[in-house]
Amino acid sequence: MPRPRNKEDLLIAAEENYEKLNEMIDSLTEAEMNTPFNFSADEKKTEAHWKRDKNVRDVLIHLYEWHQLMIRFVDENMNGKDTKFLPEEYTWRTIADMNQVFWEKHQSTSLEEARELLARSHAQVLEQIERFTNEQLFLSKVFPAVGGSVLGSYFVSSTSSHYDWAMKKLKAHRKNCKNGQKA
Repeated sequence: MPRPRNKEDLLIAAEENYEKLNEMIDSLTEAEMNTPFNFSADEKKTEAHWKRDKNVRDVLIHLYEWHQLMIRFVDENMNGKDTKFLPEEYTWRTIADMNQVFWEKHQSTSLEEARELLARSHAQVLEQIERFTNEQLFLSKVFPAVGGSVLGSYFVSSTSSHYDWAMKKLKAHRKNCKNGQKA
């Protein structure tokens, strides 16, 4: 599906990719679920997240924490508080540091709890999307906090695109498991 450019497509893409992600997780074998992620043999996988996330829980928590960023961003701006998407101490150049903090925060979170947290935050983000008109989501200068972008693109990045990222990571892990790669 192409990148959503209207509210209906945004909601459909978010829900479809969320369902695909859950189906993929449900289809993982016990060995795939229990084998730590290890992408060190692939020289193309150089971004920080390839080293950071060690299991399915880590991926789900990453999605959950980005949902929390989105929820806070929208709620605070809608309540008159001029808030940027990223917490003040981070920039788009330092998001790897922020993501590492999210990872550290959840090392005692169980996979089951991560799935529950993500399910709730996914529903909350969809509820936020529903509150806006198509124009509020996809016309520029309607939601000032996004600068020259549109609010819908933030929702796309927080949902369907991020779910695609997660599925690619899980597919790479599954491939490593099938090829017998160990941590």
